[in-house]
Amino acid sequence: SVDCSFSRGVCDWKQDVNDDFDWNPADRDRGDGYYMAVPAFVGHKKDLGRLKLLLTDLKPKSIYCLIFSYRLAGERVGKLRVFLANNKHAPVWEQNKGKDERWRTGKIEIFQGAETTSSVTFESERGKGKTGEIGVDNVVLISGLCPKD
Repeated sequence: SVDCSFSRGVCDWKQDVNDDFDWNPADRDRGDGYYMAVPAFVGHKKDLGRLKLLLTDLKPKSIYCLIFSYRLAGERVGKLRVFLANNKHAPVWEQNKGKDERWRTGKIEIFQGAETTSSVTFESERGKGKTGEIGVDNVVLISGLCPKD
């Protein structure tokens, strides 16, 4: 497994320069490191912020599971989407609000064909709300199908 979390991960993260705003580090409640977040008041409604995870050394014709923690806190905070590099138009995962402020776990299976996926993009879309945030943390890539819990 590859640890791509932000505090101690070994992965290559890049801010998209063609979007409307950047993701920023935010301190964790317990004080052990940080996560990446977009506060609700950043930008205008429908503005987008993209954070891209560059993937290297993925084997062709194999399966990987991307596991991550996410949080959508606040009223009408917006949407969080995940895109794979080979399909920029349709998200492979999308969430538009949380039932509460808790962190949840997202899982995405990445099936490699002859061409391997070169990146995963976390996209935050600004909502109408002025409070709260969209956050992502603990991003891990493991070989094989996602565990069923």
